[in-house]
Amino acid sequence: MLFVDMLFVVAVAISFIPILTGYCAQSRGRSFWLWFALGWLLPIASFLLLFALIARDELDPGRRLLGEARQILREAEEEAKAERIRNQG
Repeated sequence: MLFVDMLFVVAVAISFIPILTGYCAQSRGRSFWLWFALGWLLPIASFLLLFALIARDELDPGRRLLGEARQILREAEEEAKAERIRNQG
């Protein structure tokens, strides 16, 4: 029984990097499952690559402005949708 418990703990510990990599990727609009799989195959390399891609997005003023514009558009669409629902009811 102790061996099974140890295997479970090791599996959870090893899964930390793929789950973290997938979560970070999804929060940035990338595929969770692709980065999760990369995290299993190349744990450290995939995490560093994703970190470099996120840093590139954050440091590039054009990409940062594009992200802000997308956020403003998303908020305006949600507001327009809520307004349409209020007008119908």
